Amino acid sequence: MHRFSVGAHVKLAIVGGGPLKRQDPSHDIAVYERNPEGSTYGWGVTYWAGLLDKLRAGDPESADAVAEASVTWTDGVAIVRDQRTVHRGDAGFGIGRRRMLGLLADRARELGVRVDFEHDITGTAAPELADADLVVAADGVNSVLREAHADRFGPTVAHGRNHYIWLGTTKVFDSFSFAFKETEHGWIWCYAYGFSGERSTCVVECSPETWTGLGLDTRGEADSLNLLEKLFHDLLDGHELIGRDRADAAAQWLTFRTLTNRTWHHGNLVLLGDAAHTTHYSIGAGTTLALEDALALADALRDHTDLDAALTTYGKRRRAELVSAQSAARYSAQWYENLPRYMNLPPAHMFALLGQRHSPLLPHIPPQLYYRLDRAADHLQPLRRLKRWLGPHLARATHSRH
Repeated sequence: MHRFSVGAHVKLAIVGGGPLKRQDPSHDIAVYERNPEGSTYGWGVTYWAGLLDKLRAGDPESADAVAEASVTWTDGVAIVRDQRTVHRGDAGFGIGRRRMLGLLADRARELGVRVDFEHDITGTAAPELADADLVVAADGVNSVLREAHADRFGPTVAHGRNHYIWLGTTKVFDSFSFAFKETEHGWIWCYAYGFSGERSTCVVECSPETWTGLGLDTRGEADSLNLLEKLFHDLLDGHELIGRDRADAAAQWLTFRTLTNRTWHHGNLVLLGDAAHTTHYSIGAGTTLALEDALALADALRDHTDLDAALTTYGKRRRAELVSAQSAARYSAQWYENLPRYMNLPPAHMFALLGQRHSPLLPHIPPQLYYRLDRAADHLQPLRRLKRWLGPHLARATHSRH
């Protein structure tokens, strides 16, 4: 049985990232990252104020550094065909992924954590892990450490239908922006948001039929970006799209993989972030959920002297807390996979339902009727209560059929 006390000297090996050292400086913590420092790909990430509150409770210095390096917005803007509409919403934040990881790495070093870049851990037998009291697998959806014990963790992967590509642009957006373009091969759309004073993220998505119809399955990266710049010219205002600087290579189109695991730890090996779970990018929660994992793991290790009890508590807590986000992500992905269902609405109505895409009720009600009911529910409390009751019941009924 592993005994684990915050009052004792404990050796932790973290592969890919993980919790900070703040709660006990005596711990020996090493982070192993296979990529060079500053090479992270992914442009920007989004988060909301709740993350800063949680991060501030765990490490105020990190929260302040992240907040200072972020940009913020309150409005959502959509271009549907060629018509622009605006939706007021809650404040959101954007920060460059490279900048955020750099800030967290610097803070970890300040606290005495050893951060080794270009240090690949290829399996659970790696000598760096041999005498670790705890190994944290934060090595992503393709986690080598998790797959070494796949029979224990029980990973399940569901593949999304649509194709998407993660790009940058020199256009700096001051709101979370969308553009939906109809082509002779179907709809293609873009989400865009700023993350610094010089760059924004653009995620382009379309159905498989549109992807092949536009030839995006065979075009190189430069040719693909040229086509996308033409399609989204009014959103980009003449600015360029930026890929991975491999113009002669194939464009990096993907389909999203939703990962879940039956359990999150085996022995002294525990999963964190995308190694444990993924949620569709359209809810903008991946980075937030990974940081929440790290904070919850640190809490569990502080509150339990027995390692197995700590890791069991951590896994149960986070799986329960993720239910809501995973449901929202599932419905959000399905909304986009069924986009033509909503595109005959007036643009303002369509954009309003875009904001309701997490609802388990929406797939079961004609879109225009849902829009009217949603507007009416703003003023009628009984209808509001019925909507809150009916959605989860329909969700459970749908889930039980599948």
